[in-house]
Amino acid sequence: MDRETAAELFAAFGPVDVRRVFSGFGLYADDVCFALYLRGEFYLKADETTIPRFVAERCEPFSYAKRAKTVSVKSWWRMPVRLYDEPEELAEWAREAVAVAAMVKLKKRARKTKQRANAKTAAVKKAAKLARGAAARSRRKAPTRAATRKVMRSKASRPARVR
Repeated sequence: MDRETAAELFAAFGPVDVRRVFSGFGLYADDVCFALYLRGEFYLKADETTIPRFVAERCEPFSYAKRAKTVSVKSWWRMPVRLYDEPEELAEWAREAVAVAAMVKLKKRARKTKQRANAKTAAVKKAAKLARGAAARSRRKAPTRAATRKVMRSKASRPARVR
């Protein structure tokens, strides 16, 4: 299947942007990837609310072999075969997949924002700690002349090292 055919398949949904990803291509709407075409199959984005619908259609999650085990990616599920002939229902499934993909994107953005805020807070705390340490060091008394002379005399009275 080529890009134009994939775009035609989702025509009832609306305009989609088809971009190259991995060994296939991804379908984008509202700047989120909601479908993948890999290994001759379409996979739609899913979450815990939409997965039961895929299970009821006897669909499977995307999986691939990695060394001695098979890895299943539970966020991408194979599109039911019957949707190839039902464009209106495919459009409904696509709308749900776009909603899931948009929600995932918002969660990732919120997580990154929180991480940045935590990093800034940590940097501010570290700077404050360094400033407190510098202030404490500057408050310490400088050695008096008498103490300095005492140290100098003790060094002078030591025998010289022989190498």
